[in-house]
Amino acid sequence: MDSLTEAKKKLMPEMTELLKKRYQILQTIQMEQPIGRRPLSELAGMTERDIRKETDLLRNQQLIETKTAGMIVSEQGLEVLEALKDFMREMSGLSNMEKELKSLLGISRVLIVPQNSDDIPAVKSNIGKEAARLLEAKFPLYKKIAVTGGSTMAAISKEIASDKRDSSLQFIAARGGLGEDVLHQANTIASLFAEKTSGAVKTLYLPDHLSAEAYEMMMREPVIKEMMELYDQTQVVVHGIGNAEEIALQRKSSFEEVEKIRAGEAVSEAFGYYFDKNGNVVYRIRTAGIQIEQVQKAPFILAVAGGRSKAKAILSYFKIAPEQTVLITDEGAARKIIELTQKQEEF
Repeated sequence: MDSLTEAKKKLMPEMTELLKKRYQILQTIQMEQPIGRRPLSELAGMTERDIRKETDLLRNQQLIETKTAGMIVSEQGLEVLEALKDFMREMSGLSNMEKELKSLLGISRVLIVPQNSDDIPAVKSNIGKEAARLLEAKFPLYKKIAVTGGSTMAAISKEIASDKRDSSLQFIAARGGLGEDVLHQANTIASLFAEKTSGAVKTLYLPDHLSAEAYEMMMREPVIKEMMELYDQTQVVVHGIGNAEEIALQRKSSFEEVEKIRAGEAVSEAFGYYFDKNGNVVYRIRTAGIQIEQVQKAPFILAVAGGRSKAKAILSYFKIAPEQTVLITDEGAARKIIELTQKQEEF
């Protein structure tokens, strides 16, 4: 923060808080539009009376418009949001938090988007946008990109620019997928990446759960051997991080598997591995997908996960995350991670 801004903040601290409040309101309208006063007051944590006062001001400044379905941000409002983006990151302390988390997690970079995706689902789209821009910047350098599944991964695939076409790109599904949630499967997401960029795609249609005999047999199949070789050559891995028990239930894991995950006090899941709070593997499913050893060899790893509810899972996985990982998360998760870390130090 420059000296002039710092001086203004000290002389008129109420100006800083008012600016942050109005920016947050405008940003929330942009993410949830069209939106009415009542849902906006709930999301912003303000009374309807205060929201009415602030939105009337924003409307008078031609930053928002009122439609039948609710309020939306005008073109001028979008310009203001973009112009103040970096400044507000400094004012809100997000830049300092990024440096703190980078040091805490021992990785190459952390990027935090404002607000909490647990409260405002549209924040996940902003995580997707930031991840897409960062990934696109790597396309000229890295061509073999493995992607996992999940809702945040799906958000990235929607945000990849269709003008970043490069037929030399190859997107590889990092996991199989014969489950019910087709839209969030790695195969679907890898195909969307390829479609947007005119790249190639390699999919893996296998169930997550294989018996020991089926696993041994499948690993001898030529198509699986080819996939494993591709995982060895992978230059970029893009993945999410899940809450352990939540993921196990989504996968319709057996009662015995869920009990093993609970008994091991698993906190996080990634790549079919379940980790406890110290990053130890307490259970892994038999899968022909990418293995943790192959992930660790990739030159660039992009992890995406947000929401205050994901904080413990993020902390758990990053006990073993490779140093070359970049984490894109949201303010809700970031603040909770720092809070949990401080509590451990006090304990």
